[in-house]
Amino acid sequence: MTTFRLSPAVADAFPDTLIAVVTATGLRGHEPWPATAAALENLERELADGTWRPADESDPRIEAWHTAYRSFGTNPRRVRPSVDALGRRLAKKGDLPRINPAVDSYNAVSVRHGLPAGAFDLDRVTGDVDIRHADGTETFTPLGEPDTTEHPRPGEVVYTDTTDVLTRHWNHRDAHRTRVTEDSVHVAFVLETLHATRDGRLLRTAAAELRELLTPHTDRTRVLYLTREHPATT
Repeated sequence: MTTFRLSPAVADAFPDTLIAVVTATGLRGHEPWPATAAALENLERELADGTWRPADESDPRIEAWHTAYRSFGTNPRRVRPSVDALGRRLAKKGDLPRINPAVDSYNAVSVRHGLPAGAFDLDRVTGDVDIRHADGTETFTPLGEPDTTEHPRPGEVVYTDTTDVLTRHWNHRDAHRTRVTEDSVHVAFVLETLHATRDGRLLRTAAAELRELLTPHTDRTRVLYLTREHPATT
C-alpha cells in the first residue's frame, strides 16, 4: 500500500489544489488498446481540421501553472509544465508521441483537458509519496537519462518517495526509476489542478475518461482525491 500526501506547506501555498490519483492494478500493457489509439487519432484529426487546439499559456489552466512555477523559482518558459510542453508539441508537429498504451492514455486525457498528468509504477516506488517543497538535498534522475543526477532547488515543489524525487517542478518531468512501461502492472496516475473551484468538475471528468481507457486492460481501477482538507489517500 502506498499513501500519497499533500504537505501542509504546499496545501497552504496552493489552497485550491485538487489532485486525482487513478490507480490501476493488473495492468496489461502488451495488448492492443484501441480506444487509446482512437483518442490520440481524434485529437490529431481535430487539430488538423481546425476544430480544436490544445490549451496554451494564454489559457487560464496553463497560466495558473506558470504562476505557480514562478512562485517557487522556476521559469515556466524554460522548464514548462508537462501539459504545456505536450500541447506545444502537438500544435507544432501535428501529432503526439506513442510511448506505450498506459502513457499514451494519460497523455491523451491531459492534452484534451489542459490538465497536467503523470504516472508512477508503484512496484518501483519506495514507501509513501509526498508532494512537498524540496530542501535541496534530494536527488532526481530524469526520465530517459538513467546516468544523470540532478538536485531540485530549495522550495521547488516535488513528488518524492523515500529514495529520491519522482517528479521535478511539480509536474515538469518524471523520474526514470518509476517510469511506466509495457511491463508495469500496478500504476498510479495523477491529474492536477490548482483551481478546484473553477476546474474541479473538469478534473473529475478527465479522471473518469482516463479510468474508462484503463478499465478494459486492468483487473481493478480506483479514483481517489487529494485536497487541502483531505491531504492523504492510500
